[in-house]
Amino acid sequence: MQTLSVQIEDSYMQKFIDFVKESHSNITITKDKNLDMDPYFYERKKELHQIRADIKSGKMEMLSEKQYEQEIEDFFLELEK
Repeated sequence: MQTLSVQIEDSYMQKFIDFVKESHSNITITKDKNLDMDPYFYERKKELHQIRADIKSGKMEMLSEKQYEQEIEDFFLELEK
């Protein structure tokens, strides 16, 4: 079995539901709560996993809180120039 994310035009929804009812032995519909809260959940999840992998491999540096605060302060000072 395979899982897909499907976007359906509002005007076509009833036809889609009717199709699913006719094919109920082959199709199961479940609502993904992650997508209800954040439509880009899986894209963000993939990106965060890549960032973590890059940090662990040394490809990307993770700043300490103090370094981060300094970077932000420097950034705003640069904007004011």
